[in-house]
Amino acid sequence: MGSWGALGPALLSLAGVALGAGGSLFGQYLVSRAGARQFEAQASAAHRAEVKSAVLKFLGVAAQVEKAALAGSRVAGAAADAELGRLVDDLWLAQAEIDLAARGESLRGAAYRYAAPLAEAARDGVSDGSALRGPQARFFDAAYDDMWPGRQRETGGSAAPR
Repeated sequence: MGSWGALGPALLSLAGVALGAGGSLFGQYLVSRAGARQFEAQASAAHRAEVKSAVLKFLGVAAQVEKAALAGSRVAGAAADAELGRLVDDLWLAQAEIDLAARGESLRGAAYRYAAPLAEAARDGVSDGSALRGPQARFFDAAYDDMWPGRQRETGGSAAPR
């Protein structure tokens, strides 16, 4: 019994140190996981903001190109052609911004597949823009998927996990 009387407090102290060290390491692990999640959320929000800015710029230029293309058959002249050429150049620059900002190939491809018929309509002139609605809708879907991967759009406007 004498040996336990001297050895017991030393073993309990050693066990306490081991438990304290283990608890400290576990706490550091939890803090680093929370920090990683916070960084991931901030990076995702920054990406969404960058893509949103590029998408809005692209859509603004696309609307101007479509409007000019629809009016192109009624308005002719060197000044109108020069303005339309500038708008088409701006459209391709805005599409290149999406290429740089997009996370996936889906949005890049959808932007190109929307810009190409727009540029063609600007060059040839159109009387009806309904042929552009399909590529436009696919572009919107791809933009949503790039900004919020894994979420499905609903008709009510809210997003739910897939």
